Order: sequence, then structure tokens, then C-alpha cells
Amino acid sequence: MANHKSAAKRARQSNKRMEMNKVRKSEVKTAEKSLRTALAEKNKDKASELFVKVQSLFQKLAKSGIAKQKTASRKTSRLAQQVDSL
Repeated sequence: MANHKSAAKRARQSNKRMEMNKVRKSEVKTAEKSLRTALAEKNKDKASELFVKVQSLFQKLAKSGIAKQKTASRKTSRLAQQVDSL
């Protein structure tokens, strides 16, 4: 428990940010999973459509500091290769 009012506020803000970051990460993971499902089904139209969404979400995570930039770029690149190979 925080001893100072400001420390308590920082703890509240930190928890609030942590919850929002979890929501955003979960959203990206769900979108990535649906893209991988489309890739497994060899559905090029659906995969191409979902790839644009997933790429955008990864870049937003990286821009806001929730995920590292290189991690987002690597995942985007690997997914792009898989979509192109269909």
C-alpha cells in the first residue's frame, strides 16, 4: 500500500494502463489467430483482408510502446511472407 497520496495515484494509473494494455494485446492476438486460421484454410482473399488489419494493429502497439517495434516488424514480415505464399 502506498504511503503518499501521489504514490497511490500512480499505482491506480499504472493498474489502469496495465488493464488497457492487456485488452489491446489480446485484441491483436485474436486477430493474428484468425489470420493464421485463414492461412491454414488457404483462403487468400480472407487472409489478405485480415493481414491489413493485423499489420495495422501491430504497428499501433509498437507506436504506443506496448510492444517493441522490432517484434511488431518481425511478426508482420513473417505473416506477410505466409500470405504472399498462398
